[in-house]
Amino acid sequence: MGALITSAMEGYGMEVRMEETVTGFETDGGQVTAVVTDQATIPTDLVILGLGVAPNTTLAAQAGIPLGATGAIAVDQRLRTGVEGVWAGGDCVEKFHRVSRRHVRLPLGTHANKEGRTAGINIGGGYATFPGVLGTAVTKICHVEVGRTGLGVAEAHAAGFDPVTAVVDSTTRAGYYPGAKPIRTKLIAERGTGRLLGAQIVGEEGAAKRIDVLSVALWHETPVEELLNIDLSYAPPFSPLWDPVLIAARKAWQAVENDRSHTEP
Repeated sequence: MGALITSAMEGYGMEVRMEETVTGFETDGGQVTAVVTDQATIPTDLVILGLGVAPNTTLAAQAGIPLGATGAIAVDQRLRTGVEGVWAGGDCVEKFHRVSRRHVRLPLGTHANKEGRTAGINIGGGYATFPGVLGTAVTKICHVEVGRTGLGVAEAHAAGFDPVTAVVDSTTRAGYYPGAKPIRTKLIAERGTGRLLGAQIVGEEGAAKRIDVLSVALWHETPVEELLNIDLSYAPPFSPLWDPVLIAARKAWQAVENDRSHTEP
């Protein structure tokens, strides 16, 4: 999946360096002149660090609010902290992952808004719960759209699952229709049961938001077998007759069935 993104970036004149660790910087008169890695010294005049985010929980910890194992604030389904009368939501709190059944840190605005609504209802005397997250997200890199939901292969292993995968290449529209672009879909399912564990989509215009169909299936713990015949819309400007999601579901189910045929007596 990542190869498609790398190819797009290189097509825009970028040099992508992977499996390489930054060890420091060279400067001259307070101005950066090079990035030093474990493999090379790369001349530069500007460095942008994209290191992710960490929850700022200093105030919460000083106030005696318990933190979770992830380092973020621990809350229950109603967004209550361990201190009476204190609620929390957003990037500073842990989320319950509906697939791994573990608490995770996933700083996404979609989660924060829903948590804010839940906490607000409860603070106002109502009753609401926040049922957890899947980590569904989309982005765009150059002209390539990217979508993901649920667990990746490594995450599935870490959560105690034994995953099988299916990867299919298709097009965003009917192949003969003007503007049809490549799309690659990857499904991760549980070996034996066929339960959907996660999905990834990489492609050009019209690719990323297809992840939402798989997010709904994942939310309801749907086996890939049940995805085979879901009633998706079709018209040549929008999709091939067999949508990439359906093709990927069929291939994932075949992987599950083939594995069963080799393991069952």
